[in-house]
Amino acid sequence: MIARQDNPETPQRAKHEHRTVRVGDILVEQGVITQEQLADALDSQKDAEHPKLIGELLIDLGFVEESNVMRAIAQSYGVPYAHVAPRIADPRAIESLPREFIESQGVLPLFVVHDTITIAVSEPANLYLAEELKRLSGKNVQLVAALDRDIRATLQAYLPNANVFVIDEIYDDVDVREFDSVKQDAFDIADIEEMSGQSPVVKLVNYILYQAIHDRASDIHVEPEELRCRVRYRVDGRLAVKLSPPRQMHPAVVSRIKIMAGMDISERRLPQDGDIHVAIDGRPFDLRVSTMPAKHGEKVVIRLIDNRNAVLPVEKMGMGPEIAVAWRSAIHSAHGMVLVTGPTGSGKSTTLYSALAEINSDEINISTVENPVEAQLQGVNQFQVNAKAGFDFASALRALLRQDPDVIMLGEIRDLETATIATQAAMTGHLVLSTLHTNDAISAVTRLINMGMEPFLVAAMLRGVLAQRLCRKICPHCRESVEPDAHASAAVERVLGEAPEKVHIGQGCSRCKGTGYAGRLGVFEMLIPQDSFLESVATGASLQELRTIAQANGHRTIQHDGFEKAIAGLTSIDEIVRVSAL
Repeated sequence: MIARQDNPETPQRAKHEHRTVRVGDILVEQGVITQEQLADALDSQKDAEHPKLIGELLIDLGFVEESNVMRAIAQSYGVPYAHVAPRIADPRAIESLPREFIESQGVLPLFVVHDTITIAVSEPANLYLAEELKRLSGKNVQLVAALDRDIRATLQAYLPNANVFVIDEIYDDVDVREFDSVKQDAFDIADIEEMSGQSPVVKLVNYILYQAIHDRASDIHVEPEELRCRVRYRVDGRLAVKLSPPRQMHPAVVSRIKIMAGMDISERRLPQDGDIHVAIDGRPFDLRVSTMPAKHGEKVVIRLIDNRNAVLPVEKMGMGPEIAVAWRSAIHSAHGMVLVTGPTGSGKSTTLYSALAEINSDEINISTVENPVEAQLQGVNQFQVNAKAGFDFASALRALLRQDPDVIMLGEIRDLETATIATQAAMTGHLVLSTLHTNDAISAVTRLINMGMEPFLVAAMLRGVLAQRLCRKICPHCRESVEPDAHASAAVERVLGEAPEKVHIGQGCSRCKGTGYAGRLGVFEMLIPQDSFLESVATGASLQELRTIAQANGHRTIQHDGFEKAIAGLTSIDEIVRVSAL
């Protein structure tokens, strides 16, 4: 936050107008922006229906970073600028002010020297706030300007929410040699709980989580072995060893993770599940934690969910124009069933969330039944199943049909009972979106029939099936074109009808850590069933017969989409062969 935007007619607004001109001039003097960029921002400010401060406009236009503007604001008011972080704040200084006031005003007491308290604020222009800080603290006040997000993130470290852990400034605090301070196996629960709160263990767990998010990992595996504790990250779909702390630390590390996830640390014989909510650099992440007893102790797997990427436009997922048009046509159907298929970790939930976000409006009632709810969607009613309480997918769906839904999203169709109720909903005026675990789009049809669904019901309610995989993208910094080998040529020719002259690979560089890949994108197969296809489904045609009919209707497989992206240089032939199981 740069500064509060007041009513244009108030005197306070006049102060801000004077200040914003100075901020622009300071940024020009510092060489951060040009005079032309400042003029463009001033013109935008005049034309805007709801005028913004010049600093906000410069950020919106991409001319400056928020920190540049805050530095200029600090200079214009004659106060220092500070980059604040949890490790530079003194908890005793924070206790100098009422918690309610700190949270409501977003101020951060940093430290006290003699009779002067230094406080970080995001609005140094607020003179009334300065006077109130002096009155409440009973000390002289030295203000420093800081970004609101940095202040809030630091406050979370000292005034945390009920279950949000702030994991910042980890690198500077971690010394791997500290991990040797835990020397003995501890079998007493009280000892393990005490160890899990000790500094080396806390730092190690924080480091594991921080580094995993920094490396864009999707999963963390903490595995006990006879002589070591192995920590692996899954990055771009591949597992790699990241750390090997001493074996003696494993019980305390597992207990620390369990405490963060609200799990029972005394139960080590049965699997458990839990959730951790963390904030890193002001960004929220949800972590799904699963434990399972193994020969040498409990194995822990943590799924990392970045809430910013829970909903993405289909184009950002890698969906091409032709498939995107077909997909949007399916999800805008008035009723029927639309399915997304693929293996675990192929991005099915992201695709469904993106579909709900696209069709969401105040005019329709969208409800979901999930296990678990992976991201909060504004304006969508989301329900999480609780099998222990008898609230499974089938019972939740029955209850939901009495809630006047227009669109229903089921996390997964896994049994005949759920499939039957979902089909009934799809045939009675509701649009049902769900997932299945099948290798391709056409197999979803036979999967439903093999569950026990009547073929004519499947044909009557099916509106579309999207199959997808996630493949690794070639690193753009070390990508080069090469002649394809015989195997790659044959694979492409078998699918596309002709062999490519050139293919692309990543040579490996420091930016991709020698892998040749950086990031992932989706490859897709979209089935929009034609009348001839549905007639064959209703009469019980085999899977191979359905594939032949779909191909005659112009259906393109997931290999088509993948090889086209490989020839375009987005991924490699080997990667498409791997993910599509050719």
